Amino acid sequence: MNTKQSTIKDSVTLTGVGLHTGKTVNITFHPAVENHGIKFQRSDIEGLPIIEADCDLVVDTRRGTTLGKNGVTVATVEHAMAALSALELDNILIELDGPEVPILDGSAEQFMNALLGVGMVEQAAEREYFEVPTNIHYGEPERFVEMVAMPLAGYRMTVMVDYNSPVLGSQHASISELSEFNKEIAAARTFCFLHELQDLVAKNLIKGGDLDNAIVIVDKEVDDEEAAKLSKLFNKPNIKIQQKGILNNIELRYQNEPARHKLLDLIGDLALVGMPLKAQIMAARPGHEANVHFARRIKRFIEKQRKSNEVPKYDPNKEPVFDNVQIQKMLPHAHPFIYVDKIVELSPMHVVGIKNVTITEPFFQGHFPGEPVMPGVLQVEAMAQVGGILILSGLDDPKLYSTYFMKIDNTKFKDKVVPGDTLVIKMELTQPLRRGICMMKGQIYVGNKLVTESEMMASIVKNK
Repeated sequence: MNTKQSTIKDSVTLTGVGLHTGKTVNITFHPAVENHGIKFQRSDIEGLPIIEADCDLVVDTRRGTTLGKNGVTVATVEHAMAALSALELDNILIELDGPEVPILDGSAEQFMNALLGVGMVEQAAEREYFEVPTNIHYGEPERFVEMVAMPLAGYRMTVMVDYNSPVLGSQHASISELSEFNKEIAAARTFCFLHELQDLVAKNLIKGGDLDNAIVIVDKEVDDEEAAKLSKLFNKPNIKIQQKGILNNIELRYQNEPARHKLLDLIGDLALVGMPLKAQIMAARPGHEANVHFARRIKRFIEKQRKSNEVPKYDPNKEPVFDNVQIQKMLPHAHPFIYVDKIVELSPMHVVGIKNVTITEPFFQGHFPGEPVMPGVLQVEAMAQVGGILILSGLDDPKLYSTYFMKIDNTKFKDKVVPGDTLVIKMELTQPLRRGICMMKGQIYVGNKLVTESEMMASIVKNK
């Protein structure tokens, strides 16, 4: 698997019809800079709006995956996303002059060929993977849908489909690494049952649907009269049923082509997580709706893990950067109004301080004495004092200066602070210091639990 980000060497355009509108649409894949990600751009709309390839922006999963943002949509993104994911392309701008990605032949093969044709280029930035650390499950028992992502150093996927159809039956498809996608999966076309297709066409819902870009599975008897009606409906002469209940005269590219296409769809939909995965994925009866829910579950897991990784690690045995005596020489505070015991981390942009909360704190005598709780305003004061050390420690003579609040925003108290708690207070500059004004955000943790957070503005003033 790639260790560096990549894009394509040059732009490449494909033209086809949209499955839903039936209108001709041009899709152009453009190279993009590092850390750009995959984004769609509607060139047919004023302002050239951009929609990120993000599972949280999925607005519809009927007959495909549709992204939407600020009222602008891009439909049927899954086949193009599968090709990009299989080729491990990270930074691409996908320009469209219509509302949906062209269906082409119903597979990802033409996207793969076009992208491989222009070639790929390695970029300098590191490629960040999410290595699944433990099983992540998603299920819909009422529809017998089961999905799981399991730890693996690579990317392996297995899909099972079962529609209780005597024609389709139960099928499996799998790949053991992404390099197999082009040969084993890319050419697998989308499929549907005849009764679904008739209903969609009758409702004028798939104007671009064609018997050349989908496998139609016949799940009911069709006599000559019905076949003639179908020929007229689909504007195709001599419609007939081929072996194993497949409509018209196309040949299956693989014996288990429907299962392989479901695997293709799942790869495309999981690419909307926003970062490449290292995992073994197993899915029973997947579909776009379930795929997107699964992708969102994985994304939430990633976000939760990142927040956990942001929790400062406090080792009480480690020598502090500043102890209590040094802190009191730096801050214009003294007992009982100093709320920092030591500083354990310090850089130009962040600081981590420790406050041990004891029952002997004077405020516990009058603040909920029957059930002692540290006042929220004093927690904010502790954050401000830690932030003050971040600023003052960079001055030649911190005793000559003081920091004063100018503004406090977005303060949230998420849990109680009680005697016996050790507060790990992290403060970060959100902007460089300018004209004596500093902007910070801060969090207070007890163990791995975030109990308080706030944004602050303060001014540095020279003492008189």
